[in-house]
Amino acid sequence: MDQSGLLPRRSAHHLLMQITTEGRLMAELIAGGALAQLAPDDRARAQRLATDALRGLDRADRMLKPYLKKPPGDHVMNALRLGLTELMQGEAAHGVVNAYVEIVARNTRTQSMKGLTNAVLRRIADEGPEAWAKRAVPLTPGWLRQPLVAAWGRDAVTGMEAAHFAGAPLDLTAKGDPAGLATALGGVVLPTGTVRLAQAGQVSGLAGYDAGDWWVQDAAAALPVKLLGDVTGLRVLDLCAAPGGKTLQLAAGGADVTAVDLSEKRMTRLTENLARTGLAATTLVSDAFALTTGGYDAVLLDAPCSATGTIRRHPDLPYAKDGSEFGALIAQQETLIDHALSLLRAGGRLVYCTCSLLPDEGEVQIEEALARHPGLRVEPPMMAGVDPAWITEEGGLRLRPDYWPDLGGMDGFYIAVLTKPA
Repeated sequence: MDQSGLLPRRSAHHLLMQITTEGRLMAELIAGGALAQLAPDDRARAQRLATDALRGLDRADRMLKPYLKKPPGDHVMNALRLGLTELMQGEAAHGVVNAYVEIVARNTRTQSMKGLTNAVLRRIADEGPEAWAKRAVPLTPGWLRQPLVAAWGRDAVTGMEAAHFAGAPLDLTAKGDPAGLATALGGVVLPTGTVRLAQAGQVSGLAGYDAGDWWVQDAAAALPVKLLGDVTGLRVLDLCAAPGGKTLQLAAGGADVTAVDLSEKRMTRLTENLARTGLAATTLVSDAFALTTGGYDAVLLDAPCSATGTIRRHPDLPYAKDGSEFGALIAQQETLIDHALSLLRAGGRLVYCTCSLLPDEGEVQIEEALARHPGLRVEPPMMAGVDPAWITEEGGLRLRPDYWPDLGGMDGFYIAVLTKPA
């Protein structure tokens, strides 16, 4: 067996097992060294393979079902999912089948199922990528799909699922001129000013990376700061700031920024990004609730949330999570809103945002904040490129993955700009 081909496949299988059976997130696994033993090319291959398998997991399961009399258990099922993914991408059947048969055979609990693995993958190989392409777009797991359908309707969720399956292009925020950056990198400027690259390759190898001419930031994530307009000279507090895209935007716009995050590791990434781009901000590793000195002109609160708007980039999320922790997150968001308002000067503005598709983490939070704080008002989101249809009843901005389908979509986000009474 070709060990060089087996190692990244075994690592992809390990990732899939940890995500689907242990509820671990891929970013957490990789940060913990799950792929550290691999060479860089194999590391990238393992992560890409696991990501592709997760993105099409529902479709893969439906395609495998006719060949399985009963569920074969997680170890074998994940091997079959990965093998199917590679076969449907056009990989040579001989190498793929042999690799996953060996992965199944190496486990003493499943070695008796190597024959089943061999037979199923060979029959799948006979169907070919054409059969895969004819299958329906993968569905989101039911625990998340049901509340999304209740909130946005079946057609909208079908559009979101198509965006999730397609994955995400690379979005960049330019420190200077977006048009010049797009020309230099062969990208396009989106209606809201983000530069989008369809095929990017290694991010650190792109022109302007070392010079700090840009940073990676989804088009939706770039809007909260843009909704503040001109921030020149304003004292702005960026809460839950890491990894720092919004801090960089504020600093580039001339604000006096204080960036706060509880995670020292994530704050290290933020300070590295500041150094690379040549921008300045005060950084503080702290719990947001430990801050008691206020008087800020603006506070940006990108609150901890379900991250359900980021599935285009993180297809592991609906398989690692089950929604059980969302109630605690929603309660935390409420207290963070109240605390952030206490740190504003009279007449100051709070930008509240979450990368969530759930109204309970967006629209409902703002409706309840307005009820708790008499005189608090929502500023209408006025900026170029914002479709009026995205503006919600209470005055916030609802962004969804099915928006901009011809441009490559966007992350799901909710944003509201609140003005404190003078």
